[in-house]
Amino acid sequence: MKITLKEITVRELVNGYQDLAEDGVTGYGGKLDIRPPYQREFIYKDTQRNAVINTVSKDFPLNVMYWAVRPDGGLEVIDGQQRTISICQYVTGAFAFDMFYFHNLPDNKQEQILNYKLMVYFCEGSNSEKLEWFKTINIAGEELTEQELRNAVYHGSWLADAKRYFSKTGCPAYGLAGDYMAGSPIRQEYLETALDWLSKGNIEVYMAKHQHDPNASELWLYFKKVIDWVQVTFPVYRKEMKGIAWGELYNAFQDTPQDAKALEQEISILMQDDDVTNKKGIYAFVLDRKEKHLHIRAFTPSMKRKVYEKQKGICSHCKKHFELAEMEADHITPWHAGGKTEISNCQMLCKECNRLKGGK
Repeated sequence: MKITLKEITVRELVNGYQDLAEDGVTGYGGKLDIRPPYQREFIYKDTQRNAVINTVSKDFPLNVMYWAVRPDGGLEVIDGQQRTISICQYVTGAFAFDMFYFHNLPDNKQEQILNYKLMVYFCEGSNSEKLEWFKTINIAGEELTEQELRNAVYHGSWLADAKRYFSKTGCPAYGLAGDYMAGSPIRQEYLETALDWLSKGNIEVYMAKHQHDPNASELWLYFKKVIDWVQVTFPVYRKEMKGIAWGELYNAFQDTPQDAKALEQEISILMQDDDVTNKKGIYAFVLDRKEKHLHIRAFTPSMKRKVYEKQKGICSHCKKHFELAEMEADHITPWHAGGKTEISNCQMLCKECNRLKGGK
């Protein structure tokens, strides 16, 4: 890759700046593509954005930026999108810094900012070289998520359409399933989750296969089916439903008839059970009956000590004596049979007896 260092003034950068949302962000007289397909959304918080403007207004140096030179002579940002948009937004009046909008500043202060020189490396090379460089230089700063890195590698018509559904503030996926999804659309967490569900964990394989598809309708239709299934199967919403791996449950149980009313009755009872410490796990449990989802409350060290002393260190099964550290607390009546995690339902067993009992 050929790299050339140049000085670009803020005045030159913001010339012709346009933010057309999904249709792209441009600057530098229309020659600079500030958000090429593999770039992430604007994610800077106010404090980070203000730090950029503070640096520029005081004539302190900003970190060097990287622009790629396209075969047609156009340019695209490889690194520096967040700083570039922060500067352009401020100069075009999108926000105030230190209580002043740019147009409220004295003329000399405006000129100082417009004449500020940015250090930019112009990079020429193949697409694969540019993408590899993009991944390398973005290790520092706002660290890329795994999905943002995947987007850099597999950008194309499919990704552009997928981001329309899953990667924008207020995107359709957020409107449909914001109550059920964890994470942030603009950090690509909605897209990653939907892909993980549909591909059964093989995200890279799926993206590589569909990279040049004209649209992402398969993913969007699948996602809607998942959420529709959730809402029909569990019609009563609870905050615990946010962030559950719904796609995995849908994949496993979509063809199994469910009685929504009976499920709700059981869920309500389990929600009130103090021994169930993982309330989110209730939804998986009522479908597959695996107690591991519930994280049944364990006996406390104090409870174990009291029962150990009561048994005088004798294992309830093999009747041999053991030190406390060699024994484990066990529910006499199992939780699934109505047993509670309380002293009256606790017995101390040696580890071997407890293992054998658990295997029955």
